[in-house]
Amino acid sequence: MTRSATNARAASGDPGLTHAEFVAAWREGRVAVAVDATAAAAFLSARLLLPFVAVAIIGAGIALVFWGWIWTGIAVGTAGIAAPRLIKRGARRFILSQIGTDADLYAAGVTAGVIGVVHDGARARPDEMP
Repeated sequence: MTRSATNARAASGDPGLTHAEFVAAWREGRVAVAVDATAAAAFLSARLLLPFVAVAIIGAGIALVFWGWIWTGIAVGTAGIAAPRLIKRGARRFILSQIGTDADLYAAGVTAGVIGVVHDGARARPDEMP
């Protein structure tokens, strides 16, 4: 058993649910997945180190302004502010699209409480299928 499968099994609280079993059950509609949008944004921000990236991009924009490239610097600075917000806004959809293929993301998301697996036989929406 791989490390990620062990993490997924331990984190989910269900001793019989590995990532592979989760994916099979999700595709068959035996489980539904709930992703908290606010927690997903914070989780993805921390996982991608978005604050550090944003500071670096904004700093590059300020440097461009100081060097005389005013409009380019403003555009880069604006991108440094807007990109993390857009990434956080789409975090729920990103996590839903990736947990079917990435066992480590699934394990980390379940451990962090971002991903909830409901075992009541509810059908998952077709647009949320991996």
